[in-house]
Amino acid sequence: MLEVGNGGMSHNEYMVHFSLWAISKAPLLLGCDLRNLTSDIMSIVGNNEIIAVNQDFLGIQAKKVQNFGNKEVWAGPLFGNKVVVLFVNRQYKNVSMPALWDDIGIPRNVRCTARDLWQHQDLNKTYHGRMTMYLTSHSCKMFVLTPIS
Repeated sequence: MLEVGNGGMSHNEYMVHFSLWAISKAPLLLGCDLRNLTSDIMSIVGNNEIIAVNQDFLGIQAKKVQNFGNKEVWAGPLFGNKVVVLFVNRQYKNVSMPALWDDIGIPRNVRCTARDLWQHQDLNKTYHGRMTMYLTSHSCKMFVLTPIS
C-alpha cells in the first residue's frame, strides 16, 4: 500500500516511494485519507506519466541494475522497445550517478532520447552508452528512454 500523503516523508521521498511503486507494476492502493489530499500529493499520485509506466502493456517489473550503497539505478523494459530508468539517491547528500547501457539493457551503439516523467518534458539531448544524473538528497529522477538508432 502506498504511504504517499500519510505524513512522515518529504515531497521528494514521496516521489521516490511512488516511482518505486510504478516500476514494480504494483496495484495502486492509496493508504492516505482521500478526503484530505492536497494539491502537492495529487501532483504525485495523479502523475499520468508515472502511472503509464505502471500500466505498461508488457507488465514487466524493473530491477535494480546498479547499487552504489545508498545510490541505486533501476531499469526495465517498456512496450515499443523503450526502457524506464529510475535513479534513487537515499543519501543525505547530493550526488551524481550514471546509468550504463550495458546494465539497463540497451545495446552500446544505440542512441536514445529521454523523457523526464516528473518534469513532464523531453530532454534536449541524446544519450549514448550512458546517462548521468545529479540528484539531491533523498530524491529520484525517472525517465523513459527511446532508442533512435
